[in-house]
Amino acid sequence: MKINLFFTIVLVLLYTGCNSHPDTHKHEEAGIEEHAAEDAAKGLKHEDVLLQITAYSDEFELYAEAEPFVKGKVSHILAHFSNLPDFSALEAESVTVRLIIDGKEISQTLKQTPRRKGIYSFEIKPSSIGKAILTFDIDANQENYQFRVPGIAVYEDEHEAIHTAEDNKIHSADGVVFTKEQSWKIDFATSEVKAEPFGQVIKTSAQIISAQTDEVRVVAKTSGIVVLSQKNVLEGNVVSSGAFLFSISGSGLADNNSEVRFMEAKNNYEKAKADYDRQKVLSEEKIISEKELLTAKNQYDNAKLIYNNLRLNFNASGQMISSPMNGFIKQVFIQNGQFVEVGEPIVSISQNKTLLLHADVRQKYAPILGLIKDANIRTLHDNKTYELSELNGKVLSYGKSANEDNYLIPVHLQIENRGTFIPGGFVELYLKTVSKSKALTIPNSALLEEQGNFFVYIQITPELFEKQGVKIGSTDGLKSEIIEGIIEGERVVSRGAIMIKLAQTTGTLDAHSGHVH
Repeated sequence: MKINLFFTIVLVLLYTGCNSHPDTHKHEEAGIEEHAAEDAAKGLKHEDVLLQITAYSDEFELYAEAEPFVKGKVSHILAHFSNLPDFSALEAESVTVRLIIDGKEISQTLKQTPRRKGIYSFEIKPSSIGKAILTFDIDANQENYQFRVPGIAVYEDEHEAIHTAEDNKIHSADGVVFTKEQSWKIDFATSEVKAEPFGQVIKTSAQIISAQTDEVRVVAKTSGIVVLSQKNVLEGNVVSSGAFLFSISGSGLADNNSEVRFMEAKNNYEKAKADYDRQKVLSEEKIISEKELLTAKNQYDNAKLIYNNLRLNFNASGQMISSPMNGFIKQVFIQNGQFVEVGEPIVSISQNKTLLLHADVRQKYAPILGLIKDANIRTLHDNKTYELSELNGKVLSYGKSANEDNYLIPVHLQIENRGTFIPGGFVELYLKTVSKSKALTIPNSALLEEQGNFFVYIQITPELFEKQGVKIGSTDGLKSEIIEGIIEGERVVSRGAIMIKLAQTTGTLDAHSGHVH
């Protein structure tokens, strides 16, 4: 069983007056009439006053609206549960609510699927007053989870409960209502503002290069005319190890003809073999000397070595070239029928699994290059950002001197290709240095821009958000440093902020849209 005994309680109303003697909560008729007159003057309806409770665990977000708890009175609780970290609506096998006061508890269990995903409606009737703990037990995904919300007040007097709730009601004059049911329909998330180590970031560009062990160039082992295989030898084609690619033919060449050399080696081998076989018979009959036999054997062995060496790569048609490994054809350097010299590259084969990132940085960063331990990489074609660890990458090296042609210092990183990186292309690189200093950071996806100014939406409750301007510092491609505007512990909308902005612009949302109280 997974039990979350401690977690963040964001918006639980303060407990007041629960230890008072019951007699102090009894009203005389005149007092009751006075309360009613005050309420009428304020336009206050008791049924509209609700407690707002927000809590987080590692697995769930809880947002509940409840009628103030009064001894002997039924309180309706409307609880919204979201799965973390994707903030989707919870679909649980059962949810139990328990109100615990001095070891005594009142509970209710919902086992049926809720009418609306993620929303669970309970009714609790407290039997005593005091400081209570509100607990939610959740059975989901064959696991048991628990929320414990302390500091819940149960009152003797209904007027006191309602007025205390009204005094502690969360207000926001410029707040934007965006209900849980609306957030469950989009890609939505909130993040807590935290102070974390945030070192200097070097922003630069990097070229993608195939790793040296991941690419092979196939070269001509003889001079001749290139004859491609019947299959198209084209850039991008997948090849397997040992697959025939092309041949190099010396047919028709007057000089350095590979076919003539092959046939000559074959003839020499066959003649030497016949001579050696004959000499062996003569030696057995003592017709020739042992020296003559050894000479014949030496000539045969030499001819055999030359012939076998040529036979592995040549035949009567010329040199046969095969792929040395599995991969794809990265580049073709010649055309069909072209003459090549010995050692001239024909094609390059790449596996495209391991890649190098080559970046150049300015000399002013030389003192901190040794502190670079991490990086974020943003692809230009799809604007996605990856952490170096996400690509199983590492920092390989950095230059100790500047390049002669541009006076920049090279930095090399290694990554695994996840199918989105193309050798020869470029990426945007954020080199991150190690630092002990901390800064407030938020995801870049939380930032919205208006005419050069940045702002975020701060969560007041999980259904109420407030626009707040911020001043940003440096960024590592995924997170940005916040210099001014928000404080540690607040929550901001990290995904879906643009939808909150649209909701604010239209201004047509009902504060309880989708709720059933």
